[in-house]
Amino acid sequence: MQCSWKAVLLLALASIAIQYTAIRTFTAKSFHSCPIPNPVNCSLSQDTDVADRLCDENPTFPYNLSRKTHVLILATTRSGSSFVGQLFNQHFDVFYLFEPLYHVQYTLIPKLTQSKGTTDRRVMLGASRDLLRSLYDCDLYFLENYIKPQPVNHTTDRLFRRGASKALCSPPVCESLGAVDLHLEEGDCVKKCGTLNLTLATESCREHGHVAIKTVRVPEVSDLRALVEDPRLNLKVIQLVRDPRGILASRSETFRDTYRLWRIWDGTGRKPYNLDVTQLTTVCEDFWNSVSTGLNRPPWLKGKYMLVRYEDLARNPMKKTEEIYDFLGIPMDSNVERWIQNNTRGDRSSSKHKYGTVRNSAATAEKWRFRLSYEIVAFTQHACQQVLAQLGYKTAGSEEELKNLSISLVEERDFLPFS
Repeated sequence: MQCSWKAVLLLALASIAIQYTAIRTFTAKSFHSCPIPNPVNCSLSQDTDVADRLCDENPTFPYNLSRKTHVLILATTRSGSSFVGQLFNQHFDVFYLFEPLYHVQYTLIPKLTQSKGTTDRRVMLGASRDLLRSLYDCDLYFLENYIKPQPVNHTTDRLFRRGASKALCSPPVCESLGAVDLHLEEGDCVKKCGTLNLTLATESCREHGHVAIKTVRVPEVSDLRALVEDPRLNLKVIQLVRDPRGILASRSETFRDTYRLWRIWDGTGRKPYNLDVTQLTTVCEDFWNSVSTGLNRPPWLKGKYMLVRYEDLARNPMKKTEEIYDFLGIPMDSNVERWIQNNTRGDRSSSKHKYGTVRNSAATAEKWRFRLSYEIVAFTQHACQQVLAQLGYKTAGSEEELKNLSISLVEERDFLPFS
């Protein structure tokens, strides 16, 4: 049966009206939608009473009423991100979370480290952005979707590196610690505090003036554009970079099994035929793409992006930290200053484990020169020549030059924030 032109027009008008209503409804929604969807099958929670209660317990707002500063430390593994995270973790008014996106990766894509497919990356980044939005809004309940086994009564003992967050090991989240426990090791904190109550953690987050999150699971700053442009957030990105030669040396020592072939090459002088060079080139490509975006100064990053070289921070930690806090517009307190003084002059034995932050920071930044063979250094310089030049890292033309250059391997550069 043929439709008259009037019928077609009416259908078109009805379609436009429906789309308009949907758009208005979506934009009018507050920061989160309830009930919370299941991240695996995208279906709504079968326990609607629980979902409704989560919404009642955790009211949300259409924009950032408190104007908290939301900080994201964007880094890669073994680039000094744990060190930088402590610069925020020690601040009395900053609620700091260490790698919450770990749970997204190992729930949705357990083998992501071996898989570099675009579909996996898209799934991971979409879920990561959703979780970051929730955490910056102090909705720690949203983490329950990714913690396995799922928390019972909002309590769990499975939060990744819970002890790396001072706020999660202090009152009101943990009442078991006293004044003498302020400087506990990460593992001791977890033992004394017991299970984590996410309701108390949410309350603690809301009591802090700012929220900082560290992650090595977002490759490029452009992946964060939706969050940066979200008016409900006041997100500022600290992109931390490090000399790829230093990253490779640190990873080879820390992740000995994963980087076994690199160590064989370093020890024997013979490059294995099946060496996975993407363990190096992916870092350089991500740095190049992300830093290029930041240095091109797109309007959406104005006042939102600061590039920090680990080497600059390691050599002058107090001055660089003051610059970071000045960029964020947050007063730097005495706890941060004291931590810097106590944790950047340590000797080799003062760092108890591979993720420790007590060390001679200046010596650590250039120790790679004595760990890697010149053959591997030359290979890295060739594979990463673009990003080395972009970030001001000088190359060495011989083994003798490599051992003697020291601090002059890094050019003096001032990567001013885009204001």
